[in-house]
Amino acid sequence: MYNIAIDLGGTIVKIGLLHKGKVLNMVLLDSRRLLGLEANLNRIREEIDRLLSLQEIDAARLGGIGLAFPGLVDSVENRVISTNKKYDDACRIDLNQWVKQNWNVQFFMDNDARMAVVGEWRHGAAKGFDNVVMMTVGTGIGTGVIINGQILYGKHFQAGSLGGHIVLDYRGRKCSCGNVGCVESVASSFFLPSIIREHARLSASFKRKAEKENYDFKEIFHLAAAGNADALLLRNECMDVWAAAVVSYIHAYDPEIVVLGGGIMKSGDIIIPHIQQKIDRYAWCPSEKVILTAANLGDRAALAGIDYQLRKRERKKHGTKNI
Repeated sequence: MYNIAIDLGGTIVKIGLLHKGKVLNMVLLDSRRLLGLEANLNRIREEIDRLLSLQEIDAARLGGIGLAFPGLVDSVENRVISTNKKYDDACRIDLNQWVKQNWNVQFFMDNDARMAVVGEWRHGAAKGFDNVVMMTVGTGIGTGVIINGQILYGKHFQAGSLGGHIVLDYRGRKCSCGNVGCVESVASSFFLPSIIREHARLSASFKRKAEKENYDFKEIFHLAAAGNADALLLRNECMDVWAAAVVSYIHAYDPEIVVLGGGIMKSGDIIIPHIQQKIDRYAWCPSEKVILTAANLGDRAALAGIDYQLRKRERKKHGTKNI
């Protein structure tokens, strides 16, 4: 059986065709998140049908369709509970019905960072560990947690997935979630223009150029490597924020391993040693040091996680053991 997995990111929508955990083909679309989810469904449907056609797969060989969503998700009822400036119409859309009408196969959805940690846990950097935290740095900051081999959900499907909204500075910038001083509001791509504009120690010339050229983290890391003092200051402050967040996750969830993911990890050779040094210095780990590593599935982690969950459901339905 083949599965379709959709990772509805804040910047890019990824649609993959998977077989036994392997991505056979994948398409990337601009997210158009501000237009809402409904405005994206037709082109997502068209791309799914195109992927199936290219592989000559008919509906009888399609096991299921899964979706990773950047918000709070009820993964039992397959509905979006709450959004955060991304696809804000999603709570009123019946995706169960959308899948049934178009393909009539099983459907599963969950939070995107939670599915990314499942992908890395079953197929990637955290394979072989049963206590895992993953932090993804992208448009926002998300987390997913595995404890004793179980995906962490909690009473309201929030547990482990709100690591981007742990407060680091109660007097800080207002976050898009409504809180103040969240990790995401101090060091994420979404807030980077505000971070630069409001930073008291960055030069006026740097601020002007950053606004004109719409600097992202890729450019900040590039400029820092070239010796730009402003970029170096900003880069190091953001890495310190991510490190403080990781130390908090270690104290909260007691993992064996922490996995860092997202587009920012193209600079992993700089980020990993910096955060590891902070963990070694500040994390209270008297029994055993926590391993820090970069994700190795890249932008396919959530797709692999969704596929695993679909195959797990199929296995349960048929009473088989192998996934």
